[in-house]
Amino acid sequence: MRIRTLTLAAASGAALLAAGVLPAQANGSAGPASTQEGSVSAASLLAKVTSCQQISNGKYRTDDETSATIPVCGKNGAVFWKADMDIDCDGQRTAKCSESTDPWYQDDTAFHQSNGQPLRADSLPYVVVPSTSSIWNYSSAGIKGGGVVAVIYNNKVEYAVVGDTGPTNIIGEASYATASALGIDPNPETGGTDSGVTYILFKNSKVSPIENHGAAVTLGDSLAKQFLANN
Repeated sequence: MRIRTLTLAAASGAALLAAGVLPAQANGSAGPASTQEGSVSAASLLAKVTSCQQISNGKYRTDDETSATIPVCGKNGAVFWKADMDIDCDGQRTAKCSESTDPWYQDDTAFHQSNGQPLRADSLPYVVVPSTSSIWNYSSAGIKGGGVVAVIYNNKVEYAVVGDTGPTNIIGEASYATASALGIDPNPETGGTDSGVTYILFKNSKVSPIENHGAAVTLGDSLAKQFLANN
């Protein structure tokens, strides 16, 4: 679980990293190989989320020092928000994610792999949802650990899973692997992006095992097609 008293400083004008195949996970499954996953385009998905029917009781901040301006919005079969992306490097300790690379590092995630270990942020694309509060309860909205998320940035689609929970008043965070696959600087201390990220979370979905990224892409592509048809 991410609990920060400080915020990530998203570097202004940070150079985009070239996307490539990420290292294999500890259990042997590979990380994302492409910044456009599945057959549904970013433009098609974004066309369905141009307006917001707010389902949260209030709005979220993107960082401690910002105003609360981000609502959680409802659609048929999904919820979504448009925010920034801070980098979550929590979970298994690796060369890229540890106390030496991330001042806010924690060695656990809210949801775990099938073998009971925390998720691995540098190879598994996952998204952080705000912990339950009076603003919004993700579980009551049909969102669960391992649920599929379409993350859209710079006309690219990356499928991820709901993998961790964060502060009750802040939104807009995803794993190192999610950022890297989308061309966002994944450095947990100085990376991320200040805006332009859309998160579409598909209700009542679940990838099993949660660490199987290929299964997330397959299910995500199917759910994205349903999303287009139903909205």
